[in-house]
Amino acid sequence: MRIVRRSVPAARGVLDGKLHPVLERVYLGRGVRSAAELSTALDRLLPVSSLEGVEAAAELLLRHRENGRILVIGDFDADGATSTALMLRAMRAWGFANVDFLVPNRFEFGYGLTPEIVALAAQRAPTLIVTVDNGISSAAGVAAARERGIDVLITDHHLPGEELPAANVIVNPNLGQSRFASRALAGVGVAFYVMAALRRLLDSAGLTPPSAPSVAEFLDLVALGTVADLVPLDANNRVLVAQGLRRIRAGRCVAGIRALLEVAGRRIPDLTAADLGFAVAPRLNAAGRIDDMSIGIRCLLTDDPAQARMLAARLDQLNQERRAIEARMQADALAAVRRLRDPAFADRHRGVCLFDESWHQGVVGLVASRLKDRLRRPVVAFARASDGLLRGSARSVSGIHIRDVLDAIAARHPGLISRFGGHAMAAGLTLEQDRLDRFARAFDEEVARWMDAASLADCIETDGELAVHEIALETADALRAGGPWGQAFPEPCFDGTFTIRNARIVGERHVKMWVEVPRTGRSFDAIAFNFLGVDTGSELPQGQAQLVYRLDINEYQGERRLQLLVDHLLPPGAVHG
Repeated sequence: MRIVRRSVPAARGVLDGKLHPVLERVYLGRGVRSAAELSTALDRLLPVSSLEGVEAAAELLLRHRENGRILVIGDFDADGATSTALMLRAMRAWGFANVDFLVPNRFEFGYGLTPEIVALAAQRAPTLIVTVDNGISSAAGVAAARERGIDVLITDHHLPGEELPAANVIVNPNLGQSRFASRALAGVGVAFYVMAALRRLLDSAGLTPPSAPSVAEFLDLVALGTVADLVPLDANNRVLVAQGLRRIRAGRCVAGIRALLEVAGRRIPDLTAADLGFAVAPRLNAAGRIDDMSIGIRCLLTDDPAQARMLAARLDQLNQERRAIEARMQADALAAVRRLRDPAFADRHRGVCLFDESWHQGVVGLVASRLKDRLRRPVVAFARASDGLLRGSARSVSGIHIRDVLDAIAARHPGLISRFGGHAMAAGLTLEQDRLDRFARAFDEEVARWMDAASLADCIETDGELAVHEIALETADALRAGGPWGQAFPEPCFDGTFTIRNARIVGERHVKMWVEVPRTGRSFDAIAFNFLGVDTGSELPQGQAQLVYRLDINEYQGERRLQLLVDHLLPPGAVHG
């Protein structure tokens, strides 16, 4: 493993003369070249009308406002849950009397708007089905709905296949002909744009109820769903997330988000995007992984603090169950890692497929993600579904578009994959068990076509070395305020040579230590979470090492102290570039 430092232009002071110099360096290393790019004001959002289909979607929704019955069908993850809650909250507040939701049980119905889900939905006699965070690959389901006389509005952000569903309206920034300037919108971002267009239409028609909330009132949900879905934080998504975070910090958020933050032990005034991603999203996702995502949606819909706390407690319990299941599966996967890390195996295999009869299909995505990080190559983890088919979750590395890989396999091997969908870094698929070996070979071969030496390089990208005086609470404050950080706009991390002293175990796997900058006499409090494990054994670090770390603020009993969060400990001299 080696460290690669981000390239930073020599010119400084080009962004904002008031910026902390370390923060400016971080921004420049992420491609920011003007102060305007740093603005997260609402007026920096891409125009609502520039997303194709939103105005037609608003008109379709309005036609069903008075005498229709609208059913929102969401995906079973946090993006789908926040999208569903946003649409229901907005439409109910704006005078839509008959609007409800349906989230299919992933273990019974699988992903997307299938004909079986349409049959289930038809029992509620909807006049309009609205999909959120799904639907773009549901041609058969849309056809089934239209045959029943049900209108269909698809709002999605996943990549389309060759055949588009015959819906009344489709809103998706990733359609081939789309000119929308951001293809990184999450499903909840697409839902937000559709609701913004609907609000404009209601206003122009004089149909907005008195004291109705603006669409900006729902940005707390948009921020949560966007961060949870790990979409790139491009300029547009940074505005959505930053605005949502401001609302949450100010206490202007739904009761469910507040309750989830409380059960996770997070301070609302100091909330960051990372808190949404690592504390709130897993608890919300646990409902869809282990049980029924309607629990999560009801948590986001209720305005009763007591009910929100009760539902958040249930989500926290489900998350603990999910962690226990994942730990068992992770033990199996780590045993496979030891075999897969054999150099001869690694030379032969570029794409890795794993299946275990005992694995839980709601957790295979997490296992695939963990293995992808360890093996530095795309991974598909499979579990058996209730219908006897294998359901897989694929996770990829930078430079290998996993949905396109699956599309190429489907083209080269017709009928091998029953169905699939996804985007660049994550995808889902279904296949017959007797086709698993064929798929594993095809996946390995296709990934090999995409991979080069750079894809396989085991490297860590950092923002370089900090001077001793820059390792300070002031710098940590500036970096925290400089977010939101996230996918494709990563949280700042640095590297440097330190001498490790007084290392000790905290909990079962964490290591607390003091790290000293050589020849300066300056030492800093540091912690390496989950350090002890399959790769390191039980040996405590000591002596000189090259650390990759982030600056954090440890707050306890009103006192704020700088702490280094150590992500990697490498031999001295591990820097290359």
